[in-house]
Amino acid sequence: MLAVPLLAVVLAGCGIRSTEVPTEFGPAPSRVPCTLSGPDLGTQSSRGILVQVFLLCSSQLVRVDRTVRIAGGTADTDRVRAAQALLDELTENPSDIEKEAGYTTNVREGLTVTGPRPDDPEDALRLSTEPSALTSYTLAQVICTFSVSAAASDDGTVTLGGPGAEPVRRYECTADVRSRPGTETPPSTEVDRS
Repeated sequence: MLAVPLLAVVLAGCGIRSTEVPTEFGPAPSRVPCTLSGPDLGTQSSRGILVQVFLLCSSQLVRVDRTVRIAGGTADTDRVRAAQALLDELTENPSDIEKEAGYTTNVREGLTVTGPRPDDPEDALRLSTEPSALTSYTLAQVICTFSVSAAASDDGTVTLGGPGAEPVRRYECTADVRSRPGTETPPSTEVDRS
């Protein structure tokens, strides 16, 4: 009978003390490193242009270097060609090294991009799917990848629309979007038609 109260005292002393103050220590640590170990892609630049894309790792967006080939064209189509090359990279399965580091992509094959319509701003891009129909992860990957490329507007925002009649919107890739792409939608504002 004495063992029960003694056991209760011992167990009470070996735990973490409760606190009245709420604490926020961030997300639980991950066992996935989210760092690449392998050859430097910068040395592969002779195969194409070095670009950066955002992949998913531990439920966050992480910037990854890739090399792409962009066919030549007129100045009017450079932004569209760059955007399509980036979309193509986002739909590619991660390399073995990227998979080992925990990287994935949520962008699916078949997503294409075209330039602006006559009543769109000149920096607008139109996706083959309405941005509002994309998952939050997919939209975050596309917006953040475009925002650090030639597909972005001069201020780093991305002016994006879909195939329908909805007006284009100007999106931003924020720190919140990069750290929580599943719950944070890229902030956007509607762009007035000219």
